[in-house]
Amino acid sequence: MFTLMLERIEKLFKRNVMYTIFVYWISTLLLVLCLAIGAVLDLGQASSVLESLSHLGYPKFLAPILGVWKVLGSIAILIPGFQRLKEWAYAGVFFDLSGAFLSHVIVGDEFRELVPIIAILGFALISWATRPITRRLQ
Repeated sequence: MFTLMLERIEKLFKRNVMYTIFVYWISTLLLVLCLAIGAVLDLGQASSVLESLSHLGYPKFLAPILGVWKVLGSIAILIPGFQRLKEWAYAGVFFDLSGAFLSHVIVGDEFRELVPIIAILGFALISWATRPITRRLQ
């Protein structure tokens, strides 16, 4: 009886671990995909990016700087090891997205402008919260 209960608990734990790993990788890949698309648009100085920066009151030269940071942050989040660098990358993503969110709120943009930012911020928070122990700062 006791052995059967332990086996069930172990099976449930393994299932939850697999689920957590699945959620981590899906959220991480979605985050990195969004960052990569943003980096390409920033580095290419797409007209939509430059218009958005101007609308928010930021200088246009900020676009390529943000693009480089997004590329470096994506790499840091994906590669194994370098736990402290990962923490910094997640922090940078959080600062970038929370700053974008607040900037849009301050200039009075509609909620539909905030939805993509909220979604990407959600991917980042889920990725950070579900990352495996090997990717956490000890």
